[in-house]
Amino acid sequence: MNFEDIKILLTEKLGLEVVTGEETSGLQPALLIEPDHIAEVCLELRNNPNTYFDFLSSLSGVDYGTATNRFGVVYHLASIPYQTQLTLKISKENNRDLNDLPTFPSITSVYRTADWHEREAYDLVGIFFKGHPDLRRILLPDDWEGYPLRKDYKTAEYYKGIKID
Repeated sequence: MNFEDIKILLTEKLGLEVVTGEETSGLQPALLIEPDHIAEVCLELRNNPNTYFDFLSSLSGVDYGTATNRFGVVYHLASIPYQTQLTLKISKENNRDLNDLPTFPSITSVYRTADWHEREAYDLVGIFFKGHPDLRRILLPDDWEGYPLRKDYKTAEYYKGIKID
């Protein structure tokens, strides 16, 4: 199946509101997915015998900058038997308040490898994944303040009395 066939399949199976757009200008085209539907989209793409995207190669948290206050997640799926790849993107606006993290559904129920990827996006970008079985920091200490890959992150001068910058 090509990119357009996959888009048609998703809209026919899950509804027109699921695919909100597409990006075709880059090296690999991406489908823009309504965030609340990402888990069911991934499940359909994994279980459908015509697509069989059986591998989540990468999941990345994205901060689109302070001008837009938009956060997102990019999913790179692969079908090993069909030797195909697909990129999915979800995003939403957020006020950047550290007590109100941008929240997206977890896809750990579809791809077990999402466990570590989602923890990394949480730890470094501050994206909360609803339904994740064990969402906690993975690279930084539990008491670290802030999320280092955010565009507005200010590096602390000291951590527990040790100079870090």
